[in-house]
Amino acid sequence: MSEPVLIWGAGAIGGILGAYWARAGVPVLMVDIVPEHVITCNTRGLSIEGPVEEFNQVVPCVTPDQLKGTYSRIVLAVKAQATDVALAQLLPHLAKDGFVLSAQNGLNERVIARHAGPERTMGAFVNYGADWIGPGRILFGNRGAVVVGEIDGTVRARTTDMFELLQIFEPDAVLTQDIWAYLWGKLGYGAMLFATALTPDSMTENFADPGRGTALMGLAREVMRTALAEKVDPKPFNGFEPSAFMPGAGDAAALQSLADLAVFNSKTAKTHSGIYRDLAVRKRRTEVDPQVGAVAEIAKAHGIDTPLLRRLVTLIHDIEDGQREMSTETFHELTKVLA
Repeated sequence: MSEPVLIWGAGAIGGILGAYWARAGVPVLMVDIVPEHVITCNTRGLSIEGPVEEFNQVVPCVTPDQLKGTYSRIVLAVKAQATDVALAQLLPHLAKDGFVLSAQNGLNERVIARHAGPERTMGAFVNYGADWIGPGRILFGNRGAVVVGEIDGTVRARTTDMFELLQIFEPDAVLTQDIWAYLWGKLGYGAMLFATALTPDSMTENFADPGRGTALMGLAREVMRTALAEKVDPKPFNGFEPSAFMPGAGDAAALQSLADLAVFNSKTAKTHSGIYRDLAVRKRRTEVDPQVGAVAEIAKAHGIDTPLLRRLVTLIHDIEDGQREMSTETFHELTKVLA
């Protein structure tokens, strides 16, 4: 297909996809709200840095106000809290027979389906490590799971098309008929990542600390209970084993999963989560509400109490608002909930 793939959001996720696809000769057009980033991608090129691979690739890029035309394939790669605003801007550019693929964290497929319609929504799960360093620079810290699938579980020509495109970037990408299983698995892992961002320590240091294990396990267990209530059977990936956090599973399996996550994260140049960077480096709001807060709301609708998730949301907001420091003491405010 000669029509470009439109990538809305040229940051850590969208930028890497755009660079790999453009290098492979796939027509790509990226959209980003940072003018300096847009100019650099168009001129000097987008620099992919880090231990996985280093290269520079010019990728066509525009700001939202510069975009013209309609597109059949739009990859949405903005922060979860920006989804509504991005959809309002991109939907006029979505072809009638087109679709939006969410390459985001959380359950943004629900939001996209509400605005664009379920038939024009596709899901994706990404767990590779990447950070937007600055205009024209993205750190590619490590490879991780990449999964794509329709939200209704079908497999269509367009699904296979996107799967083949993702294989250009990640040869081990997976085409699934149960994308929700992976998205809910990421929510369990993601809740723990938000907890690691309560401290200045690396992800590995957090997962390897026995003193933090109880709270980390408790967070994942609250998410898994909610997933079960949603009739979802989360899938494992990159050291996260959902079954270890299900009702009735013992601590031994959960502790082993934490140990596996410590090992997985010890092999990346991205030592801290994107949540940590939002709080400590970029000084901006995180995705805690549309991720952790959303799970707590879904759990509440099922009559499930999630005291750890609710406390985690409050603690992240406290750091965002300058009312708390990132520290082990802040982390152990979660431990107090269990006490």
